[in-house]
Amino acid sequence: MLQLIDLFLSEGYHIHFACAASKSAYSFPLSSKGIIEQEILLNDSSFDVYVKELNPKIVLFDRFMVEEQYSWRVAQACPDALRILDTEDLHFVRHARQEAYKKGWDFNESLLFSDMAKREIASIYRSDLSLIISPEEIKILQEQFKVDSNILSYLPFQVLDSEGEKPDYRTRAHFMFIGNFLHEPNWKTVQILKEILPSIRKKLPMAELHIYGAYPSEKVWQLNNPKQGFKIMGRADHAVATLKKYRALLAPIPFGAGLKGKFIDALSAGTPSVCSKIAVEGMETELPWPGFVTDNMEEFVNNAVLLYQNEEQWNTCFQYGEQALQTLQDSDWGKELIIQLDSIENNLENHRQRNFIGQILWTNQFLSSKYLSQWIEEKNKKAHP
Repeated sequence: MLQLIDLFLSEGYHIHFACAASKSAYSFPLSSKGIIEQEILLNDSSFDVYVKELNPKIVLFDRFMVEEQYSWRVAQACPDALRILDTEDLHFVRHARQEAYKKGWDFNESLLFSDMAKREIASIYRSDLSLIISPEEIKILQEQFKVDSNILSYLPFQVLDSEGEKPDYRTRAHFMFIGNFLHEPNWKTVQILKEILPSIRKKLPMAELHIYGAYPSEKVWQLNNPKQGFKIMGRADHAVATLKKYRALLAPIPFGAGLKGKFIDALSAGTPSVCSKIAVEGMETELPWPGFVTDNMEEFVNNAVLLYQNEEQWNTCFQYGEQALQTLQDSDWGKELIIQLDSIENNLENHRQRNFIGQILWTNQFLSSKYLSQWIEEKNKKAHP
């Protein structure tokens, strides 16, 4: 989101950031970038007044749940505003993989066709353009669901090299994992790491595994066991700077979707990784991965030990990471999106006519989220007259 904000600012856009969530001590100070922040309410027509008065040219929704809540209000108050959906990752893909994992099933494409898929793809069709972060997800949308490429835009993370020196093998120690604990794949990964660490420490008794992540709950803190070398560290103030301290990132992520920001950060920090196949989805290049990729836990343990204790192997993986970092960097990042937006904005009526399924979904019989929201608002008024 911050990368998108910087992109739009660089193009001279004036940005208003409207959000219904409460701010925390860790909220980014958007006002420092000259952005006007607006607190809004869920299921409340005060948003209609706000957005009509603001009259934006472009509105970007952060994930499909927000589009469901607010897009009909934007369409009603500002029909000429171009509506963009930032999917972040395809939630229905992650959900399908999570369900397969929990039930012990082999994943197959039929699991993608879920109620969540119906909601999220409907959100994509209602939008003028949707930002997709992974080429694998573009493929799923086009091949499995026949979504027209005219309403999709591939925009991965912007990859930047870190500032400052990258410590060498001998100045680093221990393993680490990093990930927001509100995200289910991260929590499950931590549980897996807890299970396999004893096997790693049989061969590397002095090595520790440090777990970083925002919003650790009590069940997370209960896993903390310094005597076993398993330490819950809480939130990292700066992900890349933290990664630079460690010899390797361990990430046996069992399910998920999109791109994993932790690996972009690891590349920037020069930190090799041992990870699962799902973890690297969408980031593969022709170059070798800067570390090891396997879904076999015995191989995972052996690869972690090798990477940790073999300086030559570590240096090789470090160099692979430097090469991958150069390959993934794009000095024109986001420029194609801006061109795409200009083209749509100049031909908005024609663009919407071509998206006929989207037109169907904007008819009254398919606007259940609108009527549910209005019903909730009326209920709230009666409860708090």
